[in-house]
Amino acid sequence: MNRLSDRVNRLHPSATLAMSARSAELKAQGVPVINMSVGEPDFNTPQHIKEAAEKAIRENWTRYSPVPGYPSLREAICEKLEQENGLSFSPNQIVVSNGGKQSVCGTIMALVNSGDEVIVPAPYWVSYPEMVLMADGTPVFIPSGIEQDFKITPAQLEASITPRTKALILCSPSNPTGSVYSRDELQALVAVLERHEQVFVIADEIYEHISYVGQHQSIAQFESIRDRVIIVNGVSKAYAMTGWRIGFVAAPLDISKAVSKLQGQYTSGPSSISQKAAEAAYRGPQQCVEEMCEAFRRRRDLIVKQAREIPGLEVNEPQGAFYLFPKCSSFFGKSDGTRVISNSTDLAMFLLEVAHVACVGGDSFGAPECFRMSYATSDENIVEAMNRIGKALSSLK
Repeated sequence: MNRLSDRVNRLHPSATLAMSARSAELKAQGVPVINMSVGEPDFNTPQHIKEAAEKAIRENWTRYSPVPGYPSLREAICEKLEQENGLSFSPNQIVVSNGGKQSVCGTIMALVNSGDEVIVPAPYWVSYPEMVLMADGTPVFIPSGIEQDFKITPAQLEASITPRTKALILCSPSNPTGSVYSRDELQALVAVLERHEQVFVIADEIYEHISYVGQHQSIAQFESIRDRVIIVNGVSKAYAMTGWRIGFVAAPLDISKAVSKLQGQYTSGPSSISQKAAEAAYRGPQQCVEEMCEAFRRRRDLIVKQAREIPGLEVNEPQGAFYLFPKCSSFFGKSDGTRVISNSTDLAMFLLEVAHVACVGGDSFGAPECFRMSYATSDENIVEAMNRIGKALSSLK
């Protein structure tokens, strides 16, 4: 007898979390692993945000919060969207959740029926297709390789839309590639979407503030499809608040109400203390965000330079986020004498066990010819990690 549901059985574990767990095991055994597998800023949460949380505790903000979040936080998010993005939302169009991951999943569950298709550009964040499957939908992948900077074209989008297409998930800046869509590139995709009025856009903008190409461009800026765009964002990456678990959805009213309705049955409102911290993040000084972004830019330049010096790796220059996604297929079929590298997952495990650097194979991101490294770590770790990787890869013949 199968004790578990078909829904659970068809899901795959998160590859990023699995590699991070394996890295932690080796570290616990005394192995000097450099963990570049997890997408988490290595900075501490800024002091003024922590102080706001402490104040909230002293003032007894410790009871259940409204399902979609405190009105004051939703107002702060509306102000952020207006001031930074030129987008007008009312607080009842905002749903605050337990992290951006819940925001994405809640949106998919609110939109997708059994058999609906959801377009997922590849490379993709590992959880997107799994969330579509949880909603009994069908993920439809559009491959975009390093030669096109990991960004889909309007022609590819047009060719992927069918009468069953319900949504497109667009992540910019991207996890896992760091690619960023320009305004002109978004406008070209919008021209396609204008012809297909049944297609919604789930715009994952969680890396908005970690961009090296100027002002963030949101696909929600285009009026012709505004009523079909759902923005997902949060405080985890920009403010180094991953553990606080605060994300949000900004959506047309019927969709925000649906997401809130689902959240009311799944989790209710997010942490009261975390919400007060997030409010301070949005309403407080933003210098901390700029300083962290500049540090990531410096690290991007450093890791790109070092990766390009390793024979066999093909590297583009990420324009945002904090990931490098090198093409590594030139190593497939090679061996160090004890093991053969058949795919990028093999390569990632080889780098963990031989170089003691934790990365994630691209198979789980829909790009089996690449692997992902997070450079959300110190300059010293980046230099040491790339030296180790170069030495390990040179042993493959």
